Amino acid sequence: MAQTPLIFHIDVNSAYLSWTAVNELRKGRPEDLRLMASAIGGNREKRHGIILAKSPKAKAYGIRTGEPVVSALKKCPELLLLPPDFELYDKNSRAFIEILNRYSPCVEQFSIDEAFMDMTGTELLFGTPLEAAESVRRTIYEELGFTVNVGISVNKFLAKMASDFEKPNRIHTLFPHEIQEKMWPLDIRELFMVGRSAENTLRNLGIHTIGDLAKSNPGTIKAHLKKHGETLLSFASGIDNGQFFSSAKDKEVGNSTTIPYDVESADIAKNILLSLCETVCTRLRHENLRTACVSVRITDCNFVSHTHQKVLPVLTNVTGELFAASTSLFDEMWDGTPIRLLGIQTSKLAGEAYRQYNLFDSEKFEKLEKLDSCVDEIRRKFGEDSIKRASFLNNETYRMIGGISKDKRR
Repeated sequence: MAQTPLIFHIDVNSAYLSWTAVNELRKGRPEDLRLMASAIGGNREKRHGIILAKSPKAKAYGIRTGEPVVSALKKCPELLLLPPDFELYDKNSRAFIEILNRYSPCVEQFSIDEAFMDMTGTELLFGTPLEAAESVRRTIYEELGFTVNVGISVNKFLAKMASDFEKPNRIHTLFPHEIQEKMWPLDIRELFMVGRSAENTLRNLGIHTIGDLAKSNPGTIKAHLKKHGETLLSFASGIDNGQFFSSAKDKEVGNSTTIPYDVESADIAKNILLSLCETVCTRLRHENLRTACVSVRITDCNFVSHTHQKVLPVLTNVTGELFAASTSLFDEMWDGTPIRLLGIQTSKLAGEAYRQYNLFDSEKFEKLEKLDSCVDEIRRKFGEDSIKRASFLNNETYRMIGGISKDKRR
């Protein structure tokens, strides 16, 4: 007889700020940033950049993630502003996932500060679901110094909804028999994947709670929200339709990042795409592969996703070539709607020995290939911070975004 699935969703509370606060305390800072009016991002002296994360006290001033630093400082002149440290975030994220791997062989990272765990059949090892969740929560706090929320259910969607209940440092369950009591009374905006546009559409239909949506006429919802409406209807009933993860495919190398603020600038979006190309191409070179096809994924602030792909004229693992193709795809499909996720996927891979040159690119390609190989070697010998592109100076974009291991970046 098959066991009922048991899924945990682990979510770090205010990750960037928490990780910075813990690091500052360890270096001797007497105050905890999480208890002050503080934020991560931008540059106070130059008054440029954006807010990436903020403390509860900063939030009380009306400071929002993604707003310009100059605006935040007007709201709270005494705001303590610290620069982002993506090396620190990567280190904490990997340590966080390492702890989760002690509890389950099936851990799927959802973003830098979120992950799902399949805890099915672990009761004899870790006790009841609540006891296991408490053990995970306590271990992370005792070893790493930051707090997490844990959501528990039978599928990923319900587990994620549960972890978003009251914060911080809490454990919540949302099993199917608890949906009507715990989820249906919530405002419709609290449903995962309901963005501003979908929220407005649903409210105009008289739907204000998740329960209203669950009880609504499916035909009406589909008429107004098309395929996205079907997804929301499934979620409102607690059904996980596979939105969180697609099945892994053979011979594909990709990377994506969920952005902690709405990206409204093409320049910022392309800088993020360049960072994704850095990690993807470094991994391709590490695995002696080249790609013949690239796709770019954009998920906007309304959680609507678009994907375009193109076949490349030649096989490549050169960062500049992949970036040029990616920005071309981006320009074709972005309509200006604020972006929350960007991703790049390469497919139709072949071994490194294969590249069909044309009459015009052989010399150029060989120079670019040698340049990328030199960069890889410098990073291998002297560390990832030893060399970076000038476009990553003085901005909030980390030069190599993504959750791949360092050995695949060398």
